[in-house]
Amino acid sequence: LGGACLLAIGIWVLVDPTGFREIVAANPLLITGAYILLAMGGLLFLLGFLGCCGAVRENKCLLLFFFLFILIIFLAELSAAILAFIFRENLTREFFTKELTKHYQGSNDTDVFSATWNSVMITFGCCGVNGPEDFRFASVFRLLTLDSDEVPEACCRREPQTRDGILLSREECLLGRDLFLNKQGCYTVILNTFEAYVYLAGALAIGVLAIEV
Repeated sequence: LGGACLLAIGIWVLVDPTGFREIVAANPLLITGAYILLAMGGLLFLLGFLGCCGAVRENKCLLLFFFLFILIIFLAELSAAILAFIFRENLTREFFTKELTKHYQGSNDTDVFSATWNSVMITFGCCGVNGPEDFRFASVFRLLTLDSDEVPEACCRREPQTRDGILLSREECLLGRDLFLNKQGCYTVILNTFEAYVYLAGALAIGVLAIEV
């Protein structure tokens, strides 16, 4: 059961439709944690099954194999948890702001980073990391739009607020008119949305470690 929980969380992180993981793809350490979670969950699920078989058959060799691998997994999970705690500062507001202003290319959907940010801003009805003012300092975005647009189209308000929603006024939005764009920054919105899931994932990880002990 513990392995199945970790496996499910790992899959959710990797296939999350909002593409949130791509935003931090510039830092491989953050993505590596998801793959470790996925691998450990799969191994734990398999070994739990083998352990049950060994217990039923009373096979000492199989049980010893089970114990050694559980110990290895336990140490790997503990190491991953420590690394996640140490490098948690990589998820700060400043980190996201720096990455956005440096790499964002507007409506260029061929660029994974930009396409992911556009998806996030449309899905959550937000704009930039702190707000629309972030795009004043986005050098690549300013260059590509020749300083004609204050914000990208993804920041514009839609009805309903989905990718297929109709823009209230594209022209007024691109000019930075408050009534036609989403003013709230994505950092606050995403933090509030994922906060519960982060605590849930942490609680499940601690629970699995305790069961393994």
